[in-house]
Amino acid sequence: MAVPRHHMAKGKQLRRRSHLALKPKKLVKCSHCNREILPHIVCKNCGYYKGREVINVLAKELKKKEKKAGK
Repeated sequence: MAVPRHHMAKGKQLRRRSHLALKPKKLVKCSHCNREILPHIVCKNCGYYKGREVINVLAKELKKKEKKAGK
């Protein structure tokens, strides 16, 4: 069974844990629709990334509706 070799002072323990706090997410504006998005990720609203269309959002929605209507 593991046993701690030395007593750790509360101050040392808290200083070690000071970096474990959650940091707020940094958001940037989409270059196409100006919505707030996470950096380096395709915009879910318009499907653009770095100024060019990567995902055709309208076609994706139509496909979803057709699939739902088929059920």
